[in-house]
Amino acid sequence: MSDENIPSFDALEVGAVVAEREVAFTRDTLVRYAGASGDFNPIHYNDVMAESVGLPGVIAHGMLTMGAAASVVEEWAGPGNVADFQTRFTRPIPVPNPGAATVVVTAKVGALDEELRTARIDVVVDFDGVKVLGKAQAIVPCA
Repeated sequence: MSDENIPSFDALEVGAVVAEREVAFTRDTLVRYAGASGDFNPIHYNDVMAESVGLPGVIAHGMLTMGAAASVVEEWAGPGNVADFQTRFTRPIPVPNPGAATVVVTAKVGALDEELRTARIDVVVDFDGVKVLGKAQAIVPCA
């Protein structure tokens, strides 16, 4: 990858928002993700089953949510330039039928490591005013 696709370390400031995007999850999204991932847990497509285990209804896959968050960082950092991405799943995202559950993904510079020339990007995924991922962080090498 050429350096022109890699974020410039010197241009980054702690606290700066580097990317933000809304992502909508529909029941169709969940079906497609289940087929691609092989995760056919009925809590992702069957309201009766989801409610029987104490959920408010069908919920989005945690890994789908994480992937959406990571993709926002990767679009900013450049393809293949996210060295690490970690998070905790803290709240489910109920997906209505019909309709969509829309999350807002915001990525901002959380810390800069001058020695390694990397940026820690803190990611917030918000659904209806509540964070649904905990301590979501990416490490991005910089030029």
